[in-house]
Amino acid sequence: MMNVSRPRSARRAELLAAGAATVTVVLWASAFVSIRSAGAAYSPGALALGRLASGVLVLGAICLWRREGIPPRSAWRGIMVSGVLWFGFYMLALNWGEQQVDAGTAALVVNVGPILIALLGARLLGDSVPPRLLAGMAVSFAGAVTVGLSMSGEGGSSVLGVVLCLLAAMAYAAGVVAQKPALGTGSPLQVTTYGCLVGAVVCLPFAGQLVREAADAPVSATLNMVYLGVFPTALAFTTWAYALTRTTASRMGATTYAVPALVVLMSWLALGEVPGPFTLLGGALCLAGVAVSRSRAGAKPRAGSGAAGPAGTVPVPVPVPAGTVPVPPDPEEVRGRAHGVREAPDAREVRPDRASGST
Repeated sequence: MMNVSRPRSARRAELLAAGAATVTVVLWASAFVSIRSAGAAYSPGALALGRLASGVLVLGAICLWRREGIPPRSAWRGIMVSGVLWFGFYMLALNWGEQQVDAGTAALVVNVGPILIALLGARLLGDSVPPRLLAGMAVSFAGAVTVGLSMSGEGGSSVLGVVLCLLAAMAYAAGVVAQKPALGTGSPLQVTTYGCLVGAVVCLPFAGQLVREAADAPVSATLNMVYLGVFPTALAFTTWAYALTRTTASRMGATTYAVPALVVLMSWLALGEVPGPFTLLGGALCLAGVAVSRSRAGAKPRAGSGAAGPAGTVPVPVPVPAGTVPVPPDPEEVRGRAHGVREAPDAREVRPDRASGST
């Protein structure tokens, strides 16, 4: 009974982690649509602070309701690093960079992040990088490049914007790798809440801009900023942390390659931006790469598990008649065999050809 319940519980945990990762990528994709509205009325620093402040309020209320408490001391290093780099610097640099370059260039540069996560995870966390993961990431990155090129506008991209997007990708990768060890002792809600709080503190110098711009911003832009804080930040980062505790950083990073494809779909549905054939092709490649990276190779049969058969067949254990009790060999017989003397088979032995039913 215990052998049956364990695979079921493992399968349930795997499905919950996959569901959490799905929620994360869908909400992160929706963030790009909301940033277009909020970014028109708020500067990069004010938008980052408003988003993080909204997230902290929601996460703090949930922590008080659940009585989560303060994370253990061993988790604070990862919380501080991920809070400064991912929650703080990443959001600020990405908001600023997207104002300097077109959407296609930003997508191309930022999607270097999952590759950096795989490299850093293998080097610092000892994550395995199987061939399927590498192949899936290569396919997804090719899809992201296709989407980015197809969505690039005619305007030029400044060097500053490219550098900011690259720094955002590096901060994102370093933040994910730093967050993984913290989740070993702190809960996903604790790590997300206090990481978001650290990021908000980093963005506090933009508080004056946020107050001034909020007074003149349209209601729709402010609502989009609050949406960014509640859903793509508070909820999505928590589901991300939940899934990250149950898989490697490299595999989670590869999952985010589904975001460009979802952005194309949401822009089509919400903004009426009909994607071209190359954009659709790139989105399909992104999704195909994610499917490959999250798939697993079939289990190989263990050596010695049964009798050998023809190529392509599954080894079958050799049956033994019921009631047969293995009998240790006679010492005299063993000595005789050692001297090259072959004795008649004892009646107690089980002959393999008769036991297996072969002729």
